[in-house]
Amino acid sequence: MPDNSQKDSPQKEQPRRRQARGERRITQLLEAAASVFCTTGYTAASTSAIAREAGVSPGTLYQFFPNKEAIAIELGDRLMHEMREAYGEALAPVAPATPLEEAVGAAVDRFIAFNCDHPVFFALMHGPDIPGRIAEEHDALHATLISRVEDLLLSLLPDARPADVTRTAHVCLGVYKAGLELVLSHEGAERDAYIEEIKKVLIGYLGPLVGDRLGITGTTATRPA
Repeated sequence: MPDNSQKDSPQKEQPRRRQARGERRITQLLEAAASVFCTTGYTAASTSAIAREAGVSPGTLYQFFPNKEAIAIELGDRLMHEMREAYGEALAPVAPATPLEEAVGAAVDRFIAFNCDHPVFFALMHGPDIPGRIAEEHDALHATLISRVEDLLLSLLPDARPADVTRTAHVCLGVYKAGLELVLSHEGAERDAYIEEIKKVLIGYLGPLVGDRLGITGTTATRPA
């Protein structure tokens, strides 16, 4: 019986190649959109500007995305997927012997690294006119993040009331978000200095609450008399 695998292979390969080219083009357009959104903001951005940044015609862009909102939603979906992976690592259980400075520092560093690598995440999620679907998914992401912070705090504060743990989680996240805007607006040594300030604030806040449940070092996180 003749072997048709060689004859069929080129025909099967063509759709795969077209799909691969399409994925590369989508990635190219999303990277261009990220650059434009960071530079002008979502509201002022246009599909023409995104196409120009990508080095393609507007017609090519419209083959993949019908409008600016669709581009933002696709970009937001991908970023939020990566963000969930990032906070899963950042908020992993902490060993009791871990110094508080180390636990806080590791979490802050992971979150900061993600946002510095993807500045468009902040631009999209905190813009004044982000698409409704992105706003909804960001709210869901925020709620999940608060829940993860609460779980981490409960392991450190097993006797605390749930309402107190929730409040503490919101304060921690609020401090981080406020500091993040300062971090992203600076570069180099000044950016590093702001990152250290965020850590100091969180350690100073959590130290008296956690007490000796973690291997606290230094003088900023001691239990009050």
